[in-house]
Parts: sequence; structure tokens; C-alpha cells
Amino acid sequence: MGAVEQLTTGDGVRLVYRDSGGEGFPLVMLHGWGQTQEMFRHQVRGLTPAHRVITLDFRGHGVSDKPHHGYRVARFAADVRDLVDHLGLDRFDALGWSMGASVWWSFVDQYGTGRIRRFVAVDQPAAVAAVPWMSSRERQQSGAVFDVAGLVALGAELAGPGGEQARYEFVRGMFSGDPDPGILSFVAEQIRATPAHAAVPLLFDHCAQDWRDVLPRIDVPTLVIGCDGSHVHPRSQRFVAQRIPDARLHVFPATVANSHFPFLENPPAFNDVVGAFLSEQPDPADHTDVNT
Repeated sequence: MGAVEQLTTGDGVRLVYRDSGGEGFPLVMLHGWGQTQEMFRHQVRGLTPAHRVITLDFRGHGVSDKPHHGYRVARFAADVRDLVDHLGLDRFDALGWSMGASVWWSFVDQYGTGRIRRFVAVDQPAAVAAVPWMSSRERQQSGAVFDVAGLVALGAELAGPGGEQARYEFVRGMFSGDPDPGILSFVAEQIRATPAHAAVPLLFDHCAQDWRDVLPRIDVPTLVIGCDGSHVHPRSQRFVAQRIPDARLHVFPATVANSHFPFLENPPAFNDVVGAFLSEQPDPADHTDVNT
């Protein structure tokens, strides 16, 4: 699974990460809201040694510190910059799932794409909460899961005495049909590691972001992955792929994976798609590959 290591961010927070090491090109994988780097345990095994796989528990998640500050996507992007600086990665591939994709979009917004060779965005809408000034068409394209009132209500439930049940129901809603009991139990257990003081403000900040203006500025080869069985509608992933210049789209049919978690449900299929994309020979217009 790679060595368990840690770093301290610029604002003094201890983050735990894993680095598979090896000679493969670095791949930094970011998990979603309330989850942990354990989401990618099948990818660490399946994508190594062709890639040097690096995963991270965000602040407030997993076994990283859980301070009472910094629960904003922009701060998480700064934490990721601290991580790649700590590892001395001048060039790397980037994969983000769910909120992890938003963290990469914030990274690009603030720091550009100069260090990213290839990018994979997995099942993340361009905007999670629909604001009143969005048209019906824009709400569909953005993939909004909530309206503002629904987001506020969920935050209140998560922060209240029934927060644990609210978290479980939220996770359960990310699966279609009857999920594998072991996978559902695993996901529900991982989310318990994020306390309400971290989960609630982060969820509000994450869902309030609108990344539609950032997508056209992603100028590196990009793969967008969706899933027919996810609570994130595949048309939102088509929109993301259309907004990113020359991006490709891969939507897993429900017969392959039936949830927001294709990398857990069908690791071989997920790893094959991601591995093939990352291993392609660069086009002449791509940045020059530099193995760090």
C-alpha cells in the first residue's frame, strides 16, 4: 500500500499521506468529502508500479489532524500544493474524485496547470448546489444535486443529534439499487472519521462553488469519468468534458459500476480506463514528460 508518511502544512496542520515510491510517473489522487485515502486502496495496488501513486487524507479526514480551521476548498488546494512541494514533484498526474476533483479545479484556478501532465476528474459536477440565478438549463448542465435550501437543511441534519444517521443516508443515496453490503459498510465507516466541525462547513463551502469558469482554462490532456448508477447524473459529466478543451469522457454503464464509487465496485475496469489514459504517449502539443 506504500509507506505511511506525514507533512505539516503552512498553517501547522499534520496531514497523513501514502507514497508507493518507485520509478513510475507520479500520480496524486484526491478523495471526496467525508472519505479517506483508503478509497483508493485498489488503485494503489493496481496502478503501481507503472505509476508512483500518492494518496492523502485531507485535513479533518481519515487519520490527518482535525483542527478547527481551514475547511474550505481553496485551503485544501493549498494543502495539496504543500504536499507536492514537500515531495519535490515538479510534474505529476492528477486524479480527483468527487470533491477531490473540485480541489484540483481550485488548484488550477490559483496555481495554474504548469505542474500537471494529465488530469482525471471522476464524477464531480461543475456546481453541486443550484443558486437561484441559474436557469433550468444551467442547473441541468452543472449537475446540481441540491438547491440552497436543501444544502442548508442537510448541514443542519449533519450538525444535529441525528448526524450519524444523516451521514449514512447521504452515503446510501450515492448508490443505485442494492449495493454490495461490504462496500456500503466500508464507505459508511470511513465517513465517521470526519467530525461535524469539519464536515459541515466544508460541505457548505464545497457545494457553494461554481467551477464552470475554470474548466475552459484546463489546458492539459483530461479524462472525465462518470457512472450511470451514480447520484451525479452523467449529463453533468458530459458538460464538464465539453467545457474542458479536448477532454475525453468515459461513462461506466450500470452493468459495470452502479454508484458514485466505480473504483471500489469494479477496480479492474476503473484501473484499466485510468491506466490506459495515463500511459498514452504524449501528443506533440503536450508538455514534455519529466519523471521526478
